[in-house]
Amino acid sequence: MPAQRPTRDEYVHWERVTTRWADIDVYGHMNNARYFEIIDTVVNNHLTAATGVDIRSLDAIGVVAEVGCRYFAEVGYPDPVDVGLVAERVGTSSVVYRVGLFQGAGEEAAAEGRFVHVYVDDTDPARPVTPLPDVIRAAVSPLLRG
Repeated sequence: MPAQRPTRDEYVHWERVTTRWADIDVYGHMNNARYFEIIDTVVNNHLTAATGVDIRSLDAIGVVAEVGCRYFAEVGYPDPVDVGLVAERVGTSSVVYRVGLFQGAGEEAAAEGRFVHVYVDDTDPARPVTPLPDVIRAAVSPLLRG
């Protein structure tokens, strides 16, 4: 059974990114590594803008514990990509995001990433921090849907 394609109305925060000639592989579609770069960048762009600080300087930092992507349609060059972000879950020491990539006017995602940040002590990355830092919780809570 094919995975259901997410739609634009499922996301809360939006950014637009551009594709580059170098992003495209020999088959004419965006290389899978570029999807992960976009997902990582949009999550961290949101955190930086929403907190108003350099997130690398916090006492607790988010490390990527999981990342994945489901592909539904090709994304190519030169059209821009609209990237939607929503928090699926905000836990005690982690945040689970869904990141939708859309190209063109359609309502269905070309791809959707799942991205998990676990917050750890910046001096001991093996130790998760609980509770989630207030500045991060304040930045991601508005991304939760109903």
